[in-house]
Amino acid sequence: MAAARRKRAPVAAGLLLVLLLLPFAAAPSRAATPARSPSTASSTALFQLQGDVYPTGHYTVTMNIGDPAKPYFLDVDTGSELTWLQCDAPCQSCNKVPHPWYRPTKNKLVACADSLCTALHNGQGADKKCPSPQQCDYRIKYTDNASSLGVLVTDSFTLPLRNSSNVRPSLTFGCGYDQQVGRNGAVQAATDGLLGLGKGSVSLLSQLKQLGITKNVLGHCLSSSGGGFLFFGDDVVPTSRVTWAPMARSTSGNYYSPGSAALYFDRRSLGVKAVEVVFDSGSTYTYFVAQHYQAVVSALKGGLSKSLTQVSDPSLPLCWKGQKSFKSVSDVKKEFKPLLLRFDNDKKDVMEIPPENYLIVTKNGNVCLGILDGSAAKLSFNVIGDITMQDQMVIYDNERGQLGWVRGSCSRSAKSLSFLP
Repeated sequence: MAAARRKRAPVAAGLLLVLLLLPFAAAPSRAATPARSPSTASSTALFQLQGDVYPTGHYTVTMNIGDPAKPYFLDVDTGSELTWLQCDAPCQSCNKVPHPWYRPTKNKLVACADSLCTALHNGQGADKKCPSPQQCDYRIKYTDNASSLGVLVTDSFTLPLRNSSNVRPSLTFGCGYDQQVGRNGAVQAATDGLLGLGKGSVSLLSQLKQLGITKNVLGHCLSSSGGGFLFFGDDVVPTSRVTWAPMARSTSGNYYSPGSAALYFDRRSLGVKAVEVVFDSGSTYTYFVAQHYQAVVSALKGGLSKSLTQVSDPSLPLCWKGQKSFKSVSDVKKEFKPLLLRFDNDKKDVMEIPPENYLIVTKNGNVCLGILDGSAAKLSFNVIGDITMQDQMVIYDNERGQLGWVRGSCSRSAKSLSFLP
């Protein structure tokens, strides 16, 4: 993942500890205030999503943080673990954002000795020493050279549960006072920060598990017509029709991966070596390593009729125009064949990728390939991004060590979906 959303790839982070000279005292503890009994571990927090793949380029969730609670729009990212807000601490380099910058109070700082500070530093392969024992400094750097620098803080999150009640735990996240993302301050950013839902212990999901509020399970359903939903917990996970693949240990980082997969086009093998696959909601589009990308492009071009002509479009690198402008992928999908990933596990699980999950139609009426060449980001694995995860529930079950996916409508509220139990 990275903060420049259209072409972002999973994080390749290196941690740099930088002292923030804040006149704050470290928070004495990270005690939760769930206001519920430990039995709430069976609860599920539900959130509506906003956004789309095109033209918005991301899906966001509104998180209410602080006391009193204030809303913040966060980019949903399963490719990284640290949640952070653009923060007035004071801000050294920040974007214009939808809401006022988050302002920490002096009792919110996380000390260097805190276990989550140690976990964050260890996860980034950095020196465990802090410039100041009173605070936990971080710098997260992404593959597109974007970065966030700040300190860890704690504050209350108001989480809506499926039973219509709320819970307000105190959770740890990043107060980012120096963001290097695009042209800082020159344009209005669409989000106030990032919701990190990766596998590490700093992830909000892991913290909720430790507090006994939800199980370490999350899922999202991204609608191709815009919006969708996100959940933490397991009591809305379907009991049937889900394809489950065991999580593999990622060779490239602490990512959600079902392992290596072979690539097929129209049910025929493309004859390329199987490579690792990573699920990343922080990537708008899907990225393939060079050999896989070139094989897909060659197969696609070989199957197109003469009614489509390659054309330049500012939206994506590879696009075609028809004899008349397209209004949706439905107008042109008959020209394209489905892709398929066959995972190298005992069950040989498959993920089908129909044209709707790798094409977009732009405002110019052209159809474009939403699979990009990962060479620029020096990726050694394939990234399944939002475009390919649309119109299906994708489940990240850290309790059982498995990833699941099942097709269904994502355009209604979470409680009314047809594939819920």
